[in-house]
Amino acid sequence: MAEPLLEVRGLSKSFGALSATDQVELDVLEGETHAIIGPNGAGKTTLIGQLAGDLRPDAGRIRFAGEDITALDAPARSRRGFARSFQITSVYRDFTALDNVALAVQAHAGHSFRFWRAARGDEALRAPARAVLEEVGLGARAEVPAANLAHGEQRQLEIAMALATKPRLLLLDEPVAGMGAEESQRMVRFLATLKGRETMILVEHDMDAVFTLADRISVLVYGRIIATGTPAEIRANAEVRAAYLGED
Repeated sequence: MAEPLLEVRGLSKSFGALSATDQVELDVLEGETHAIIGPNGAGKTTLIGQLAGDLRPDAGRIRFAGEDITALDAPARSRRGFARSFQITSVYRDFTALDNVALAVQAHAGHSFRFWRAARGDEALRAPARAVLEEVGLGARAEVPAANLAHGEQRQLEIAMALATKPRLLLLDEPVAGMGAEESQRMVRFLATLKGRETMILVEHDMDAVFTLADRISVLVYGRIIATGTPAEIRANAEVRAAYLGED
């Protein structure tokens, strides 16, 4: 097996008596779509928070591209190539879709202190922003305020903002949450176009999306990874069926 892009060893985090993650071991390969599934309360949000740098683990190590990043905060990890979408959409609702992505391009360029002055008038920011919007299927909606976009379009916009930072690793926290069937299918089709081009960690409750997109799946139950394997291996795993997928 190739050297993992992301290596997690013994990652643990407790809140009082509650062990949210318990000795988590995880490898993510370059170019892989790696899904993390588990029942409510399994520790998925805590795990993603630790990977993104928003939560400091109590124990364990995280290595990214060969570097120990355990002590780095979220901005430092972003500079190394992490990008995250959130379970609750996080966009600037009063700005257009193009403005939102241009600001992400600007932040990645390292001069976000010129936040108000440059993004709206600088073609060097807006041209790549338009290209990313076209990539995610929002090219025709570039001048629409984010608040006026449909829910699924706002999720696409959030991913466009993440892609604009040219990430090495995308952390996708329930990208189809709250979507209807048609919107969900559209998002899955879009994420499928990123497979192999982007390295993605996908946290998702929609099992159709997971089994369509994932190269490998890790199952988290009570803070522990109980199984990792291909979709076929996870479907056939008796422990996983009993703990999460259901015997059927």
